[in-house]
Amino acid sequence: MKVLVPVKRVIDYNVKVRVKADGTGVDLANVKMSMNPFDEIAVEEAIRLKEKGLADEVIVVSIGVKQAQETLRTALAMGADRAILIQATDNVQQDIEPLAVAKLLAAVVREEEPGLVIAGKQAIDNDMNATGQMLAALLGWSQAAFASEISIDGDKATVTREVDGGLQTISVNLPAIITADLRLNEPRYASLPNIMKAKKKQLDEKTAADYGVDVTPRLTIVKTTEPAGRKAGVKVASVDELIAKLKDEAGVL
Repeated sequence: MKVLVPVKRVIDYNVKVRVKADGTGVDLANVKMSMNPFDEIAVEEAIRLKEKGLADEVIVVSIGVKQAQETLRTALAMGADRAILIQATDNVQQDIEPLAVAKLLAAVVREEEPGLVIAGKQAIDNDMNATGQMLAALLGWSQAAFASEISIDGDKATVTREVDGGLQTISVNLPAIITADLRLNEPRYASLPNIMKAKKKQLDEKTAADYGVDVTPRLTIVKTTEPAGRKAGVKVASVDELIAKLKDEAGVL
């Protein structure tokens, strides 16, 4: 069974994001970029399935700018077998929207015929949380989102999902789309020998036009602003005063 894992190049989660002075977007100049953390978890899970003998090949796919090669090489160094880069834009400021990404991934799925797609539940730059669900709809496949545990048995996958009320365990038929949540696993660090080996692994380059998909943005960013600063807290002398503030000032009671 092949396992396909989409990965996205985003601003490193340790970097403080800065908004451009004109409010047209986020400043990406001289900013460290890395693999989306949820996608990193998805890659790790796919590699573990291969180590268990449940998968034969792990293929990673990235859609965006040419610089996403670095992200794919990271996934290859972790243990993925080969990579596909779909260059959809030359503009690092353009974020390929979920529907276009899902259409491109659907084309790759039809070409590669994997038995399972594991994706991150969302990207930390736009928080859309839509690509996995859209891909499942386009393919007509089973889906299990927000997975914190995955178990494969034959042509079925048992997935524990993180939901508002706690945990939900479901069984889905393969092929399926699964999106990884934070507690699914802890990704491994790529060793230096594996980083060197990754440079020789297969990385195919395609374009969105090769798959006949239009990636023209359907959304327009009107304005980007910094989040409002938090106000300082206050100390209260008694429980009665606390209740009064919650009722009269905060309006939560």
